[in-house]
Amino acid sequence: MTRPLPGWMDPLLARLGTARSEDFTPLHTPTSGGRQSAVLVLLAEEPDVGPDVLVLQRAATLRNHAGQPAFPGGAADPEDADATATALREANEEVGLDPATVTVLAELPKLWIPVSDFVVTPVLGWWHRPHPVHPREPAEVAHVARLPVAELVDPENRMRVRHPSGWTGPAFSARGMLVWGFTAGVLATLLEMGGWARPWHRDRIVDLPPTDATPAPSAGTDSADEMVDR
Repeated sequence: MTRPLPGWMDPLLARLGTARSEDFTPLHTPTSGGRQSAVLVLLAEEPDVGPDVLVLQRAATLRNHAGQPAFPGGAADPEDADATATALREANEEVGLDPATVTVLAELPKLWIPVSDFVVTPVLGWWHRPHPVHPREPAEVAHVARLPVAELVDPENRMRVRHPSGWTGPAFSARGMLVWGFTAGVLATLLEMGGWARPWHRDRIVDLPPTDATPAPSAGTDSADEMVDR
C-alpha cells in the first residue's frame, strides 16, 4: 500500500518550485559538457523516530571518496532515460532499493563538481514503502543507514569541516557517520528549505585528517575568500 505524502514535506516541496543551483552552491554549473550523473535523496518516515534520509558509506578501499558517506547514485548510463532513471538504477545496484517503493517528487537543479567534472542531478524521492536495504557490492559500499532528520538538525551534531587543502564546508554527525562534502551541502540546503533546521554553532570547525584525495568544491562549499553560511 502506498503511503500518502506526509504534511511535514509540504514546505520543502513548495520551496523547491523556485529552487536554483545558486541555492545549493556558489559554483556555476556549465551549460554543456561534464559527466552526467544523479543521486537519490530518499526521504522516509519511521514511527517514533520521524523523517529520515537514506545515506550509504563508501568502502574505504575506493580510489575516490573512500569511506565518505554519500547519497546512492552515480554516473548515467546510455540507456538511462533521465536523471531519475539513473538515480533509481544506481540505488538498486548499490543497496538493493526497489524502485517501485519510491515516489519521485522532483529533480533538483544540476550541480557541478569541478575536480571530477561531474554534473550531478539530485533526485528527491519519498520512500512510500520502506524495506530492508544493504550493501550489494561490499567492495564499493561499506554501510547503509537511515539518518533521522531530528539528529541531523540537532545543534550538537552540526559543524563545519576543514580539509588540509583549505576546503571547508558543512557537516553532520549522526549514527556514527561524519557526513560532509557534496552530500552535507545538499542536506544543509534542503533542511533550510523544509523549515527543519535549527540554530547551531557555526564557529565549530573540525579538521579532517590528511588524505591523498583532493576534495571537490561542492554544494555548501566555504572558502577563505567566500564563505557560504547556511
